[in-house]
Amino acid sequence: MKNSTLIPALAVVAAMLVNGCSRSASKVAGAGAPVLVAQAVETNVPVLINPPPVGHVMPYSTVTIRPQIGGVISQVHFQEGQEVKKGDLLFTIDPRPMQAALDAARAALARDQAQLENAKIQFDREQKLFDQKLVSQDEFDTSKAGFDALIGTVAADHAAITNADLNLEFTGIRAPFDGRTGSLQFHEGNVVKAPDDTLLTINQIHPIYVAFAVPEQYLPEIKREMREKTLKVMATFQNMDAPPQGELTFIDNAVDTTTGTIQLKATFSNEDSTLWPGQFVQVALTLSDLTNVVVVPSQAVQTGQNSQFVYVVKPDQTAEERPVTIGITYQGETVVQSGLQAGETVVTDGQLRLEPGVKVSIKSAIQPAAPTNSTENVK
Repeated sequence: MKNSTLIPALAVVAAMLVNGCSRSASKVAGAGAPVLVAQAVETNVPVLINPPPVGHVMPYSTVTIRPQIGGVISQVHFQEGQEVKKGDLLFTIDPRPMQAALDAARAALARDQAQLENAKIQFDREQKLFDQKLVSQDEFDTSKAGFDALIGTVAADHAAITNADLNLEFTGIRAPFDGRTGSLQFHEGNVVKAPDDTLLTINQIHPIYVAFAVPEQYLPEIKREMREKTLKVMATFQNMDAPPQGELTFIDNAVDTTTGTIQLKATFSNEDSTLWPGQFVQVALTLSDLTNVVVVPSQAVQTGQNSQFVYVVKPDQTAEERPVTIGITYQGETVVQSGLQAGETVVTDGQLRLEPGVKVSIKSAIQPAAPTNSTENVK
């Protein structure tokens, strides 16, 4: 009975000894914990506002086209959604009534000018007779009043011609600036009334604005940086290939007391029409740049009981636990302010298998941790 219980116990002890020997043999033979690694690199990192604010795309200018005279639309000269240039003819309102009014004003001027010439002749005659005491004061005053009245009538005729000519010009409605047309509200044959009817809205989208709000705590830094340089702004949205770049051009004159934010505007050239009025985008405002800083992939940074650390792979392929001080994160890369030098190799995956001095086995080639442009930087 004693022998039957002793044999299994001896077998367990033997297995433990074999396993221990196997681990020792593996360590001696150079086998190590499999890990993924990357190199710490020195680069420049932009400092962005976190969280990235949501922006609203706005036209640089917008205008509602309304008729300045009433009438029948005789022709529409554009297609809905078309790009137009400043001065392009958009609508023609039937010009015949305005042309008739202009002709009538010109005819009235010709009539009144003839009457004025006759009145002047009569007044000159009355002037001579009055000087010779051959006509009374009343007759002279009547002649002068008639002459002066016709002078005023001719002046009014000139004003009427100017007004009629202007109304005739208003029959052709033109684009006030370069822009893109919206939906057409009235078509050929419609009668429009001035100035109530809205014919069209034109938005100027080259350039274009992106309006967004940031917490008021960033205002002093934004103002300070704007005094020294132009602040860059990037706008992104889903499925965008190349985020457009713009510049911060406007800071509102007051903080919104209900939200504690300040409204900003960035101007984008938008030459390829990537941004569209009414669109919502994620905005990355670059406040400054950190130059020549050491960065590592964010997954390399571990949090310990007292501080954050990374595992550094030493030349002898053993792991060293290195305390580090970290800064901002940029596109999955973390700035290491102290504790690490560029060129050192850090573990990015497999840290749970490690402890100081343990041999490592690199599973893949070293990948540089150089960041690219992104909106994920935080401050």
